[in-house]
Amino acid sequence: MHIEPGLVAGAKLALGAITAAGALGVTAKLAWEGVRDRGLPSLAARAAAATALTFGFFQVLPHYPAGVSEVHLILGSTLFLVFGAAPAALGLALGLLLQGLSFAPADLPQYGMNVTTLLVPLFAVAALARRVIAPRTPYTDLSYGQVLALSTAYQGGVVAWVAVWAVWGQGFAAVPSIATFGAAYLLVIAIEPLVDLLVLGAAKGRRNLSRAGLVTPRLHHPA
Repeated sequence: MHIEPGLVAGAKLALGAITAAGALGVTAKLAWEGVRDRGLPSLAARAAAATALTFGFFQVLPHYPAGVSEVHLILGSTLFLVFGAAPAALGLALGLLLQGLSFAPADLPQYGMNVTTLLVPLFAVAALARRVIAPRTPYTDLSYGQVLALSTAYQGGVVAWVAVWAVWGQGFAAVPSIATFGAAYLLVIAIEPLVDLLVLGAAKGRRNLSRAGLVTPRLHHPA
C-alpha cells in the first residue's frame, strides 16, 4: 500500500494507531447515521460492494513504485459518489485489511497509517461536496469541474498523508522522494474525474439501484 514496510518503524508506528482510531471512530459515527437513515441491509450491501471494489483496486488495477511509495488508482471520490460516505469508508478500511491479510501480511503493521491515509481524505471529500454541490443537485448531474474538485481533494489528501508519514519516519531527507511521489499522482488526478463522469453517466438511468438501497440516494435524488 502507500506506506511501505520500513518507512516508519519502531515506536513511531504508534502514531498511526492513534490516527486510525480517530478515523475509524468517525467511520463508526457515519455508519450509525447510515443505519438510522437507510437501514442496516442497505448500509451492509453498499459497504460490501465498496469493499470488493477497493480490494480490486489494490490487487487488479496497475500500481507502480514512485518516490517514497507506490501509486495506486484508489477511486475514493468514485466510491463516495456511488455509495455514500459511510459505505465508502467501510469499504476502504475493510478492503485494505482484506488485501493485507490475503496478499500482503508485511503491510499489516502499517495498517493504521494506511487506513488513515485513505479515510481522512474521504472525510474531506464529504465536507467539500456539501460546499461545491447544490442541495438540489443529484450526483448524476455533476459537472466535470465538480468531480475534478472532489478527486483532487481525495488524491491530494492521500499525497499529503504519505508526506506526513514519510517525514515522520525518515525526516526531511525524504522530501525529494515525496515530490516524485506527488508528481506521479497527477496522473491519478487526471484519470479519476473521467472515471467518475463515466460511472455517473452509466448510473443516470438506473434509478432502481437507489430504490433498492444499493447506492446512495443522493446519486439520483436531490438532498
